Amino acid sequence: MIGKRSRFLTISLIFGFAFLYVPIVLLVIYSFNYSKLLPVWGGFSTRWYVELFNSPDVWSATILSLKIAAITATIATVFGTMAGYAIARFRKFRGRTLFTGMISAPLVMPEVITGLSLLLLFITLKQITGWPANRGMTTITIAHITFAMAFVTIIIQSRLTGSDMSLEEAAYDLGARPVRVLFDITLPLLTPGMMAGWLLAFTLSLDDLIIASFVSGPGSTTLPMLIYSRIRLGLKPDINALATVLIGIVAIGVLIAGLLLIRQQRQRLAMEAQDRQ
Repeated sequence: MIGKRSRFLTISLIFGFAFLYVPIVLLVIYSFNYSKLLPVWGGFSTRWYVELFNSPDVWSATILSLKIAAITATIATVFGTMAGYAIARFRKFRGRTLFTGMISAPLVMPEVITGLSLLLLFITLKQITGWPANRGMTTITIAHITFAMAFVTIIIQSRLTGSDMSLEEAAYDLGARPVRVLFDITLPLLTPGMMAGWLLAFTLSLDDLIIASFVSGPGSTTLPMLIYSRIRLGLKPDINALATVLIGIVAIGVLIAGLLLIRQQRQRLAMEAQDRQ
């Protein structure tokens, strides 16, 4: 019985990983396809990488998306950390229920509704104050921060809810001020959660199509928007090459983050072992 269960779990694991990663592997393989037709293998070649580096439209859209994603992830991590800390540590304050509901709303709100509401907001602000003069990188970044901050808040809140408060309480008993406790104890404990939130916000911003389509304007085409427009006209293999480059960058980032988390966990275990001795 145990052997059958183990075999079933192994087969399920293999099918699960195949379902997730076989399409990515095929994409990487076909990025080296010489043929212009995506499903037809014409031999190994790097011609599409050469063409990719000579395509100004693709690179301008990629650079714009990376800038928006980096700014979005940074600001969303800062605001999300503050919001998550307030929800987790301050159990009772006026408007807590409303604040929590507003933070959680982007998680369940359809992206079409979010994009339309933000478009109406920017149009109204332009009529009243004259800002923003044009919809572009700034409006897309604000829109992405709006929904990415909610995901970071949930991560930070979960991290604080499951963490031990004994270190903070000990610091307070020893006379440390709240600001000192925040920067010396709380934030180092939140570092893995903040890194995870930053990566998630970066990925969500880089991947967004619907919201960016509502709040963008002429000359502010992001990479997902460019890919979607090319799908209707017919994809070229240089998109496969670009996707392969992005996959490599993301894989390196995830590997570095994983190594940092492992290193931090080992340091924490070593400190705990020294305290026991």
